[in-house]
Amino acid sequence: MKTFENKLKLGNGIYTVKEISQILRVPYHKINLWITKYWDGELGKAYEQNYSWKVADTKAVGFHTLVEFYVMMQFAEAGVKIREVLNAHKELASINKSNFPFATKAILENIKTDGKKIFLSANGDTITLDGTKQLNLDFINLFFRKLDFDEEKVASRFWPLGKEKEIVCDPHHKFGQAVIGGTNIQAEAIYMMYLAKEPIDFIAELYELSKSEVQHAIEFYKTAA
Repeated sequence: MKTFENKLKLGNGIYTVKEISQILRVPYHKINLWITKYWDGELGKAYEQNYSWKVADTKAVGFHTLVEFYVMMQFAEAGVKIREVLNAHKELASINKSNFPFATKAILENIKTDGKKIFLSANGDTITLDGTKQLNLDFINLFFRKLDFDEEKVASRFWPLGKEKEIVCDPHHKFGQAVIGGTNIQAEAIYMMYLAKEPIDFIAELYELSKSEVQHAIEFYKTAA
């Protein structure tokens, strides 16, 4: 079973409530609720372990919890209630032997929704993780637009603006903070220079980046503001 990431460790990533809110474009209070009431609360009790840990005066979680929040956000946008998401999480955790089932490619390839319930397709059959019909068979494709997976088919990188933009969160680089793809250059550093009125051409030359990479870093922080 995939172990919890509730301590600072290289490769786990570290994301505070504020940073998750910024990356996923979800209100701060909603992220704080998800962590406190659901992941540390209900799911934490079910798995006998908290997902988060304290950083200064706030909570932080690891990369795979960030990915699970992204998946839950997709379900919410499709109309699925959080109770259905939590029930599915528990059942899928048992099936997949993982505390992070929504960060696992095998699960994400086979779960579907009709906007009300969540379903799992396995061995040609559809297991209803609680009811109804009328599946939206294309829904699952939404999960893969922003995720990469490693050799073990577990989520390894998250592209908050989509893979066509150069901003990536990789827990093996800068503790998972947003960087320019293929580098260790933090998007925030680019944005701070932009706020200081430095020209985009100058920033690109200074960091040996393309203008589009600089513009994507700026876009990431502008849309999160």
